[in-house]
Amino acid sequence: MGQNPYRYGGPRGNDGRPAWWTGVVYQIYPRSFADSTGNGIGDLEGIRQKLPYLSEVLGVDAIWLSPFYPSPQKDFGYDVADYVNVASEYGTLEDFDRLVKDFHAAGIRVIVDYVPNHSSDQHPWFIESASSRDNDKRDWYVWADPKSDGSEPNNWLSVFGGRAWEWHEPTGQYYLHTFLKEQPDLNWRNPDVEAAMFDVLRFWMDRGVDGFRIDVAHYLVKDPEMRDNPLADPNAPSDHYKPMGEFGTLDHLYSKAHEDIHPLYRRLRAVTDEYEDRYTIGEAHIFDWEEWATYFGANLDEMHQPFNFALLNRASDPASVRAVVAAQERVLPDGAWPNYVIGNHDEPRLAKRYGVDSIRRLAVLLLTVRGTATMYYGDELGMLEGSSDLDLDPWGQNLEGVSRDGCRTPMQWTAEGGFSSSPKTWLPMGPDLENRNVEAQLADPGSVLNLYRRLLAVRRSSEALSVGDQRDLPSGNDDVLMYERVTADERVIVCVNFGRDSVAVAVSGDVLVSTDFRDGRADGSWTIEPHGAVVVRT
Repeated sequence: MGQNPYRYGGPRGNDGRPAWWTGVVYQIYPRSFADSTGNGIGDLEGIRQKLPYLSEVLGVDAIWLSPFYPSPQKDFGYDVADYVNVASEYGTLEDFDRLVKDFHAAGIRVIVDYVPNHSSDQHPWFIESASSRDNDKRDWYVWADPKSDGSEPNNWLSVFGGRAWEWHEPTGQYYLHTFLKEQPDLNWRNPDVEAAMFDVLRFWMDRGVDGFRIDVAHYLVKDPEMRDNPLADPNAPSDHYKPMGEFGTLDHLYSKAHEDIHPLYRRLRAVTDEYEDRYTIGEAHIFDWEEWATYFGANLDEMHQPFNFALLNRASDPASVRAVVAAQERVLPDGAWPNYVIGNHDEPRLAKRYGVDSIRRLAVLLLTVRGTATMYYGDELGMLEGSSDLDLDPWGQNLEGVSRDGCRTPMQWTAEGGFSSSPKTWLPMGPDLENRNVEAQLADPGSVLNLYRRLLAVRRSSEALSVGDQRDLPSGNDDVLMYERVTADERVIVCVNFGRDSVAVAVSGDVLVSTDFRDGRADGSWTIEPHGAVVVRT
């Protein structure tokens, strides 16, 4: 793979700001990125071998690896059986060390998933905890007696369907599982649990890990009284972004995010601050902006960022995008930095949510709004949603319409697949493989991949796009989102057309990126294609 002709080297000129402010993070689902062994399952060595693609072809600043730890794979790695090792199907700790060393040499940081809410029921800690009520690790998980009639301790529900309590006959108590029954919740009120899980962070940072994506970060620390959750207000915003069946009938007030969660995150932050320039970002599906912002900490001493998921399903029109940007900017604490994500391993592919025609404008939006950007593997190819008919995803098995298999299909490297030498991969390859693959799109100057490459290079070279302020601009057209990114020395205007018709926008300057790859200068006006965009330096 050749070097990116759009990539610009040299310093960012970010005036000492943390590196993750200006960066673009590329999420990799290890099972689906590249298979180096021919067993049909992606692995760490496969990822390492694709470093030239990530470094020179794309030019991303960091990778985030979804779980690769030993696991029974009931939830494909989010049921962790050993927090300080690598699952054999993904490689070894030595493979991981080589990956980190090589990515660091290329200037790319490595972020890993941290799964603190629950472990696998096959983790040695839970096996001990379940062995007897007198075991030293009994209180490492959340156990409770039944009610007098033998029923569950309260009405808490599992995100993945059904009750959140599982009866354990040998010891005569229920244990809590916010997700699958094979994922028992850790008891973060036990200081021994906290100490052990903080040592997990140190283990990976000692191996060079630059940061952590904290899984279901807002579910830690439940109500100590374990009170029943109240019924949900049907008119209130959902506390989750997917249809939840029975789960949606309750307001999950007491089964997550007790106020004690904030001192916990201050302690966790103190651990990562033991190491230089580490980064934490939390998966927190919180739709109350004021509550969401509390996870930065009153003194910016909790997470570096809680994930902002608002554009996952609100990037369909200019008014919605403006509202999201304005809301995040309004609640950001002084000194905090925003972030955006439009695709990930829990969401249908962009083309399914927004339509194939929208892929290019979404790329421009993600990589030009003010904030850290996280992009999902394959989105740079416009990969389409794969089949969900296999029902491998346990969420999809329990609840109709929420299978995540379709967004986790293998990365498409060539028209033949290129993911594995095996004809049978853990999930089938996705649709339109002939056109939506790296090899074909590198050869096509007007491809989605080459648009992403150009956007990433322009963002890297532009101080305004990396760290500049953002201000909304009037476009004169309800279908056009228009904003500027500015520093003392540079002004860049972004115009995004959400409509089905071409539209002329009033703008002048050098065209840095156009979704139809026209170059040149805009002299007072520029016509944008349907669902297209233009980025202009004035």
